[in-house]
Amino acid sequence: MKHKLNVAFTLLAFVIMMGCGSSKKEREGELNDKKAKLEKLKNEQQKLTADIDVLEKEIIALDTAAAGKEKAKLVSITELQPANFNHFIDLQGKVESDNIAYVTPRGGPGQVKAVYVKQGDAVRKGQLLLKLDDVVAQKQIDQLQTQLNFAKDIYQRQKSLWDQNIGTEVQLLTAKNNVESVEKQLSLARQQLSFSNVYAEMSGVADEVNVRVGEIFGTGPQLRIVNTNTLKVVTEVPEAYLGKVSKGTNLLITLPEASMKEYPAKVTVVGRTINPGTRTFYIEASIPSGTSLRPNQIAIVKVQDYSASNTIAIPLKTLQNDEKGKYVLVAVQEGANLVAHKRQVIVGELSGSMLEVKSGLMPGDKLITEGFQGLFEGQLITTETV
Repeated sequence: MKHKLNVAFTLLAFVIMMGCGSSKKEREGELNDKKAKLEKLKNEQQKLTADIDVLEKEIIALDTAAAGKEKAKLVSITELQPANFNHFIDLQGKVESDNIAYVTPRGGPGQVKAVYVKQGDAVRKGQLLLKLDDVVAQKQIDQLQTQLNFAKDIYQRQKSLWDQNIGTEVQLLTAKNNVESVEKQLSLARQQLSFSNVYAEMSGVADEVNVRVGEIFGTGPQLRIVNTNTLKVVTEVPEAYLGKVSKGTNLLITLPEASMKEYPAKVTVVGRTINPGTRTFYIEASIPSGTSLRPNQIAIVKVQDYSASNTIAIPLKTLQNDEKGKYVLVAVQEGANLVAHKRQVIVGELSGSMLEVKSGLMPGDKLITEGFQGLFEGQLITTETV
């Protein structure tokens, strides 16, 4: 009896397992069928969408009247005209003065007794700037003056005796030579005394005054005068532009600290050597003086390295690319309708936001400058707001 029950349970378990396996296979088969059907429908949908797009474009191109003005895309256009096109390279330079003078004592270093100028003061040529110690020179003058008075007295006495035929001519000449010798010494001493007064050698501004009473003046560049009547801009140009920059090259100089004022200028000096460290050469250009300009001021220097006349230039943003290359969209009048068309172009230099066009566009072409995104060949456009 027990054996029969075991056999029955075994058969029941086998039947249950067979049923579960069959159900799982059916579910997997149904899932795969649905996935395949979904993929097929997606492919059909993509093909239908592509066919619809093609047909819509063909209908618009062939039946613009049926498309209606209300479907025309709003754009902005610019009629192209030839003009001069210039390309610049942007560099950084600085303002310098052609006239800078470092004041030094004429008679050698000396102790400062008085300072008559402060930094930033305007000075004129010949103006007294410093007073140096002159005690020694003054004492020497006093001594020589005493000697001169004595020498003159001896000479007068000797001359008086000579007039009375007393004495010799040698004694008279010796007394006269003594007077002349002391006079020369006194003249030199007075000149030395004048060296204690330090004067400005040129007019300008006391740009640096690094000296105080009691210090020794003449041990270094302590007093500097800058004349801003003649200024220049100096900048370093990369070696790669050596053949494009020469004397007379046009520049545009902008001074950020002077309300961004722009100064047109020309290169006046070109360096003859290449800096081995930076691989650059220097250029200079004269600029007009002004109250807002200062030596060592930073300058933005635009150097013209390319120029073309009667050239078409377009905004860089209007340039697009396709499988054929670079192109722009232009507006063409076709009957009563305005239609967008592609124009393949060959471009040249870029200057700021403007791009030189070598070929592909003509004067009078109407370039679409706004609203060109998403436009296609032959699409109806308008410049009027509906």
